[in-house]
Amino acid sequence: MKDGKIELVMLVDDNDTDNFISKRIIEITNFAPRVEVKNSGKSALEYLEQEQNNPDNLPDVIFLDINMPIVDGFVFLFEFDSFPQTVKDKCKIVILSSSNNKRDIARIIDNDYVIKFITKPLTEKALEEVNALLSNS
Repeated sequence: MKDGKIELVMLVDDNDTDNFISKRIIEITNFAPRVEVKNSGKSALEYLEQEQNNPDNLPDVIFLDINMPIVDGFVFLFEFDSFPQTVKDKCKIVILSSSNNKRDIARIIDNDYVIKFITKPLTEKALEEVNALLSNS
């Protein structure tokens, strides 16, 4: 974030339609000027690893789906924990999921890196809530 403004958002979801909708709402609302879309938890982790020493290319917010093949949201969060503190401090994680499994939700919102849980689809109101959370942190 620069001057309290979100510069870069990463969408991590294996559903192309959901990514398209989320990216459009981020663009339409001017939530962030840059959106990086990753279709798997694995490719998102690889991106973070590659950019970990380049703060300008690290996302301010990561919208993370829970249910994805191979590297799901839980595995992503487990792996995310091994990144340097600078990465963990910069990247705030918001769960963006269609899951209504109460056990999954409880387990994931207890994670130290997760600042919010949003049920799909992403909306302007949800983005405003995320912005308010980040402004107060």
